[in-house]
Amino acid sequence: MIKVSVWNADLSDSYLKQVTQLGADYIDFGSGSFFPGVKEKGYPNAKEVVKIRKRIKSFGLDINRVTLPDITHKFMKDDDGGKKELENTSDALKVFGDAGIPIVRQRFGGDTFDFLMTRFRAPHRGGYLSRAESRFLNKPKQETPSQKELQHWWDRFCKVYDRLVPLAEEHDVKLAIHPSDTPNPDTPLGGLGFHRVIDAYPSRNVGYLYCCGTRAEAGGSALVLDEINHYGRKGRIFMAHLRNVRGSLATAGGYEEVLLDDGDMNMFRILLELRKVGFDGCVNADHIPPIEGDTPGSSLGLAYSIGYLRSMLAALAA
Repeated sequence: MIKVSVWNADLSDSYLKQVTQLGADYIDFGSGSFFPGVKEKGYPNAKEVVKIRKRIKSFGLDINRVTLPDITHKFMKDDDGGKKELENTSDALKVFGDAGIPIVRQRFGGDTFDFLMTRFRAPHRGGYLSRAESRFLNKPKQETPSQKELQHWWDRFCKVYDRLVPLAEEHDVKLAIHPSDTPNPDTPLGGLGFHRVIDAYPSRNVGYLYCCGTRAEAGGSALVLDEINHYGRKGRIFMAHLRNVRGSLATAGGYEEVLLDDGDMNMFRILLELRKVGFDGCVNADHIPPIEGDTPGSSLGLAYSIGYLRSMLAALAA
């Protein structure tokens, strides 16, 4: 059965009560430095992770996914001090695995070409504003990496996964990778690089945090449906971000993010495709635009998005 996850936000009692009342099932942690211990010693304190999970469970929720400490440009460029990052993220995976957390994500420096894009806020129905990006509003500040540099990035990526994949298998943790966001051509985890991960690592513990919005930004609904079918029938979609967008890099050289019902994709069709391939993980409505009267954290947008997801899931069950 497909379930609903939400971001951890401030993890206050008020927030946890609110998302429980709205119908969320799980919490996702997007930052690699959230848990106590990461900023002090480089990886989470095991007792604190268990304590936080117990507190979340007391509200009728659980942890779906966490993020490992970041692998930064320092490691990816093989600079001094980078080796410690690999040790830290390896220790973090062990801690999370021992705490019974099912999915971990690893972030990598350099998987996007942010210098190519201009980011702005675009108005939509009723005047709500949301994130938008365009390749045509500025002159790139630097050249995109050469093929040699991209190969070096991939070699460093493999050095990390060579260490993490056996640990994920040993600790029964799913190791999920998110696509490059923004998905410009030749980004290391764009359309081709994203495919490459499970080719290089055929372990059942290796798969995807499949972001429908990011991939739609690359090529629209048809691309998303094709990739869900491709990855899903292999059992490699561990969770999904549901985000709707208008436009794409392929059609407009940019895109605008919108509420779930306000973009180019039919989100119910996305859920139908996920069900068809046997997906039974969490869906998370990420990058939620704030709407009129919202507080920091997009409480009204969050409520709308959870309600929309739950109504689609009810229709799917019927």
